[in-house]
Amino acid sequence: MARILFGKTVLSLSIVAIVSACSPQPATTDLSTDSAFATNSSANNFGTSDDATLATLFVSNPSTFARFQQTLIIPFYDLGLTAAQAQALVDQQAGENVASQLIDHNGDGSKDSLLLQLDFVAAEQKQLTISSNTERFNAQQLTKRTQAEISHKIGGEWQAEKYIGGEFKNVSELTPPPQYTDHSEWIRYEGPGIESDKVGYRIYLDWRNGFDVFGNKTGKPVLHSIGLDGYSSYHNMADWGMDLLKVGKSLGAGGFGYWDGEKVQLVSNISGHTAKVIEDGALYSALQIQYKDWQIAGKTRQLTANLAMTAGSRLVHTRLTTSEPIDNIAIGLVKLPKTTLLQGKQDIPGHSWTYLATWGEQTLTGGSDKMGMAVLFKKGTNKQITGDEHSHVAVLTPDSNELEYYFLSAWDGEPGGITTEAEFVAYLEQEIEKLTMPPRLSLKTAYSEQQKTTTLTADVALDWSERLAASEMQRQTPYYAYGGWDYERQRPSKWEYTTGLQLQAYDDLLKLRPNAQWQQVLTDVIDSFITPEGDIRTYKISNYNIDSLNTGNMLLREYQRNPKPQYKQALDLLRKQLSDHPRTKEGAFWHKKIYPHQLWLDGVYMGMPFLANYSQAFEQGHAFDEVVKEFTISRAKLRDPATGLYFHAWDEARQQEWANKDTGLASQFWGRGLGWLAMALVDVLDIIPADQADLRQPLLDMTTELAAALVKVQDAQTGTWYQILDKPDATGNYLESSASSMFTYFFAKAVNKGYLDARYKDTAIKAYQGLVDEFILVHPDNSVSLVNTCQVAGLGFGRDGSYEYYMSEPVFRNDAKANGPFIMAGVQMAKLLGTN
Repeated sequence: MARILFGKTVLSLSIVAIVSACSPQPATTDLSTDSAFATNSSANNFGTSDDATLATLFVSNPSTFARFQQTLIIPFYDLGLTAAQAQALVDQQAGENVASQLIDHNGDGSKDSLLLQLDFVAAEQKQLTISSNTERFNAQQLTKRTQAEISHKIGGEWQAEKYIGGEFKNVSELTPPPQYTDHSEWIRYEGPGIESDKVGYRIYLDWRNGFDVFGNKTGKPVLHSIGLDGYSSYHNMADWGMDLLKVGKSLGAGGFGYWDGEKVQLVSNISGHTAKVIEDGALYSALQIQYKDWQIAGKTRQLTANLAMTAGSRLVHTRLTTSEPIDNIAIGLVKLPKTTLLQGKQDIPGHSWTYLATWGEQTLTGGSDKMGMAVLFKKGTNKQITGDEHSHVAVLTPDSNELEYYFLSAWDGEPGGITTEAEFVAYLEQEIEKLTMPPRLSLKTAYSEQQKTTTLTADVALDWSERLAASEMQRQTPYYAYGGWDYERQRPSKWEYTTGLQLQAYDDLLKLRPNAQWQQVLTDVIDSFITPEGDIRTYKISNYNIDSLNTGNMLLREYQRNPKPQYKQALDLLRKQLSDHPRTKEGAFWHKKIYPHQLWLDGVYMGMPFLANYSQAFEQGHAFDEVVKEFTISRAKLRDPATGLYFHAWDEARQQEWANKDTGLASQFWGRGLGWLAMALVDVLDIIPADQADLRQPLLDMTTELAAALVKVQDAQTGTWYQILDKPDATGNYLESSASSMFTYFFAKAVNKGYLDARYKDTAIKAYQGLVDEFILVHPDNSVSLVNTCQVAGLGFGRDGSYEYYMSEPVFRNDAKANGPFIMAGVQMAKLLGTN
């Protein structure tokens, strides 16, 4: 059996088959008693003779409050398992119960993920070991705590729009006939239902598309008993609770529609619905509703809604997918008297979650009981908070054709329910933090670990670079071309620094591992942005965005291989930006025009290697002094003498919220920010000739002192670095892959080039081994992912520069800001370990 270690508590997990409960009656989940997967290779067996370890999962709570029944969803793909191999559920063998369920998370009809639920105290860390077992055992019986169902009558007859007689039958899928409408009395409680042990919801499967609330007094699922005796019963208080909400023509308790500028257009004008029960399990249940041929905004679109709930939660995770993008999706809440409208913080980063909520006497019980309702959404998707006569509305802009949000209700009639507005707001704030800062995860799978056992050599380092490059060539790289799609940012591809970073990494790799097909992709991506007249598509010089210059390095490489006149004109355009770019009083470049008077570490990398490269190629190096000046000002303004580390940014005007009013400095040592500076140092030292010692020496001195500072904050166990470098033990902090890749590149290249002495070779090797061990995940198709990357971090526009802010930004995988440096670090390690 698998062992799960929670501190000193030993729990056991086994991989077995699960059969989702489909009965409308409450029941325990029916489980197989046989292990469904056992590894074939003895190399997989990292446990006892009875165990075959599949994965070790390290999980931490990034909050300073407890998180009970925290849900984790782990795709089979990440576990290194095919869907056929992964038949998984946690089985209690000692001490505590770890609940799990095999689920279809993406709603396509096939199981794809393992769901776990765990309790955490504040800032707690847990370690789980998931193993398969070849022996038979008595599987645990899970109490059913969620439910999804849809039920319609059979055995009666249609009389016009009414269904007369018959009895209800639960089905897994239902498409109502054309005559079906509201109050036809054919579908039990008028639509599909979904619930947890906290609260239930129903979705009207008719022109209203309203979302209603079933208040639950029992603390266990009740949908199966609602409405069996007709349509009036659930409007009266019963032992289980009652229908709480008057929805009318509103969005109800979190429904969706379209905002036409004046009012909500409901999802009414369609050719039909199909509702499906995707999951009906102990811990997780899910519905899918397909809306056919929605006529809206002058177009016909297909719309799919996936709705899911987990045990112990009031939230419904809602994912909308449209056949074409739709701006102005409206989500919201019914507008009722005797309620207070509540709104979450808006001056926050775009990736952070916020809410629109109501609290007050808004139930149909006839008493003075209270209920809160809310919709939760990412701030960056929100265009407007508004409303019409029926609904309070948040108008959202989806990412392409997909939109994610949550809705919830909290009734004071629940067992232990929320009873005051202050309690409701505090609850919402915690739910928002849980969405913004999900648990920190580090997954080590047997499938991945098998492929990491080879002794590190030059070829092994190049192999990892090549494997990640090959994986990205399938996932993203060709689509960086103009007219393509940036899957990381969910927007059309643009001329931006991430494109150049990724392509330069390929170009470095191809010098040691030539690949004509890949080389052509690099050329095609760059060429797609350059017009015959030498303009750069999507680039605006008037933005004075120093980030835009980094891809100029790759453009210069292409020009040197194929000197097209338009390439040179485009390079001159980028150079002109730096000639006119606004600067601080001492001459440092502003990060962007919209970030006035600000010097950021990021900008040193974005601008200075390009300026040095351009000046070497076309100006006989006349701008080298400007390049070095940017570094020396950065050192003077951003370096902390006590630690040798650099703060993320400096505001000369001392006006920004994030800036210290006395010094103008940001407050944190952000890993990737310093990583940009470290890479810039060794890249620029490559360009300035050795005979210009007066210009090189300041950069060499910075390299030496930075190396000493970085070694002090390198994690002793893994060899990698934290998101916030000097706070390894702070709640929520995590080992971060982009900064770790950048520092590895810095050390390896600096030793290779003689900028650092040979004693740092061991530092580079330890760091590189840590990159592979901590951040590389191998999938069943043998593609690889690089995980645990801070997607983005900046300052201003709701980003206050606090430690908590850096913890709130999303943690991603396969981000160019980590992929590029990882590939380049492998190239430098190959050289360090012996490749010429």
